[in-house]
Amino acid sequence: MITRSFKDKDFIRTPEDFFFCVVGYLHPKGRVLSYLRYFPNPAGKWGHGSERYARAMPSYTISYLLKNIESLKKNFSDYVFYSDVFNTQMTSVPHNKIKEHYRPEHRLGEILKLDKPDRLQEKVIGLTTLISNKSGIPLSCIGVTGSILINIHRPEFSDIDLVVYGRDNSLRVKETILSLYGEKKNNFQKLHGNALHNWIEGKARDYPLTYEEARKIYSRKWNYGSFRGTNFSIHPARLDSEITEHYGDKVFSPIGMVKVRAVVSDASESIFLPHTYSLKRVTVEEGKKVQDIKKVTTYEGLYGGIFEIDDEIVAKGRLEKVIDKRSGEVYYQVLVGSLKGKGMEYIKPLNH
Repeated sequence: MITRSFKDKDFIRTPEDFFFCVVGYLHPKGRVLSYLRYFPNPAGKWGHGSERYARAMPSYTISYLLKNIESLKKNFSDYVFYSDVFNTQMTSVPHNKIKEHYRPEHRLGEILKLDKPDRLQEKVIGLTTLISNKSGIPLSCIGVTGSILINIHRPEFSDIDLVVYGRDNSLRVKETILSLYGEKKNNFQKLHGNALHNWIEGKARDYPLTYEEARKIYSRKWNYGSFRGTNFSIHPARLDSEITEHYGDKVFSPIGMVKVRAVVSDASESIFLPHTYSLKRVTVEEGKKVQDIKKVTTYEGLYGGIFEIDDEIVAKGRLEKVIDKRSGEVYYQVLVGSLKGKGMEYIKPLNH
């Protein structure tokens, strides 16, 4: 039963007991754009009792996503389709394959009422209560996603992945998180030591970044830290009233690969998926030189919410012609994290 629209970071369970993570808010008729996150596997590290699950991708990167798509296409082709809107192959769940729809805010509500939470759920309660009390936003505007949402988490190693609903709420939480980092109490801190080294090393391995470039990106991130020794992440998501676009309102046509240097003119949409930065003073350094490159956008959370107005950036990705069918506006954007880019695309800061 569908109780609300499908939103970024929701989960879906299918008849095969696959767990898909929902991507964004724009979904074609009869389908939900999503990627396979967990699947049944006797040797899997996640799950309870005799039910065991493995991750379909060690991390959400394009190289792993390509393998994910190929595997599904070969064995479970219902979950792969070609989008004429985004002009690319995508994974999605047909509505007739939805066995259960998991909502992060509903799951957090359940955890808050548990008589005997496990030690990870206790940390979820502590973290969300702290954030709510300090920011003034109600707990009903916060959710928990990932393995905790679908109840296959393992307290000994699982992270805490939170969702905050609404732009204003998300900005208040961001302010609160930065303040809590500064207080250096409540067992609340940015990653440091081995945990930070492992994070940076992992990003430098999975993305076309040097160790130092990955370190600089982490220094700009507010939404990834540690609480009582457990890593946490926070993901802003839109309220229904903030979803003003429908699937197919805009059509995206690939032109070719480009590398651009630009200055950020607006970062207000960068907290939500897809993470979008408006640009000014754009120079095309490689690839087709066109006017009206207005935006750089990405589905890779690494680059979300890390740049501000007047930051100078360099981006490599797929140049797309965008036609807004509602207004007739035509412009260009750079998509970072396209399948064609095969994991070699990026957004990097040019200033510190």
